[in-house]
Amino acid sequence: MKRALAAAACGAAAASLVVRRVARFHPPQVTRDPADLEGLDADAAAARLAELVRIPTVSSRDRGEVDAGAFSRFRERLTELYPATHRVLEREVLGDGALLYRWPSGTDAPPLVLMAHYDVVPVAGQDWSRDPFFGLVEDGVVHGRGAIDDKGALVAILEAVESLVAAGSTPARDVYLSFGNDEEVAGVGAQLAVEALTARGVRPWAVLDEGGAVVTGVFPGVPGPTAVVGLAEKGRLDVELVTTDAGGHASAPVRGGAPARLARAILRIEDAPFPARLHDVVLGMVDALGRHALTGYRALFAHAAYLRPGLALVLSRASREANALVRTTVAITELEGSKARNVLATRARAHADIRIALGETVQSTVDRLRRVIDDPTVELTVVSGNDPSPVSRADNEAFALVGAAIRSVYPDAAVAPYVMVQASDARHFSQVCDSVYRFMPFDVTRDELAALHAADERITVAALHRGAGFYRHLLRHL
Repeated sequence: MKRALAAAACGAAAASLVVRRVARFHPPQVTRDPADLEGLDADAAAARLAELVRIPTVSSRDRGEVDAGAFSRFRERLTELYPATHRVLEREVLGDGALLYRWPSGTDAPPLVLMAHYDVVPVAGQDWSRDPFFGLVEDGVVHGRGAIDDKGALVAILEAVESLVAAGSTPARDVYLSFGNDEEVAGVGAQLAVEALTARGVRPWAVLDEGGAVVTGVFPGVPGPTAVVGLAEKGRLDVELVTTDAGGHASAPVRGGAPARLARAILRIEDAPFPARLHDVVLGMVDALGRHALTGYRALFAHAAYLRPGLALVLSRASREANALVRTTVAITELEGSKARNVLATRARAHADIRIALGETVQSTVDRLRRVIDDPTVELTVVSGNDPSPVSRADNEAFALVGAAIRSVYPDAAVAPYVMVQASDARHFSQVCDSVYRFMPFDVTRDELAALHAADERITVAALHRGAGFYRHLLRHL
């Protein structure tokens, strides 16, 4: 009887603790400043973005395929579209075309760096409903390659700067604009910017590049808009898997030839995914967004710290995007076998695009792949790779300012940290700054997100306008 009473008392105490925890698990009270859209013309900004979309600044790893004239025209057109900016800001061209601007403040305060890139990915093989380089503005939408990734952000930054310069404003600290010309091919433009600033003894106060966006209905149980700001990004690893064989005529095949062994290796990787883990940054996202969740979900998210393994598993099964947040992913993107239909392959090759989760490294990832494949006849070669970036601070004035700027134009959005699963130029600045953030200040739909690097890329005129308002707020409140 005493044991039963003691158990009942413990159960009641635990239940009371859960109730109290959930009751305290609510959104923090924050002050929201009104949107600062003075001097910003939404339609004019859309027209300028459309004009820049028409200049096909397509990147390629093969420099012979790059239209250098298009990149030159783009840089020249910027000077004409934003005359006040180019009259006041210092401008230099780094390497093959990276742009670095300095807006002097007259103070010694560490500077803010705003980043974007103006190169775009190709459109070959994609079924567009409109000409991808026509730059059409139709029914409140700007269509074309680069509209979001990343000419949209570049234009939003310049719209904000132009409006403030025209009004005679001077920032409270120096502001640098770093516009890359080769981000899509993991080039060196941003590295050159970091090297230039470092050589001058400049260490940024904060850096902001492309990354998360404002989306609705993506996080489980949260019906409203969410704005996720990347504190870090996953590592990147390109690996080639190669098998070889003697070959011969296809009329007399051998069992376990090069393609078969390669296929077996790929299936072993597919059948043994990297473990799902809830990193502290992802836990922070769950905590921040979970406070805006519906009641049932709030009870779960309020105890996320105690439910890490189970919650990691839930997220890994929730969606492709959520799965990428909690584990290292492997995508086989290229396959190559025999050069002739009736000849056995003497060499079979697969390319694996791997995104390394925080807490793992290039070496640990390669070691695990070798263990999973478990076949010494499969040659594994690292083409290139970098570890995940350091995690930036979320407890300082810089992160608070980004959050305030988001809420000024998206007052209903829940702001949260997250891990960026793609690679960006921002990773280079992570070596010299502990406040590097990855956020794209546009509200976009699932379909619009899916169009990045795909057909029918587009951005609404209203989202572009709000994005410019975000940067304007950021610059005015440094």
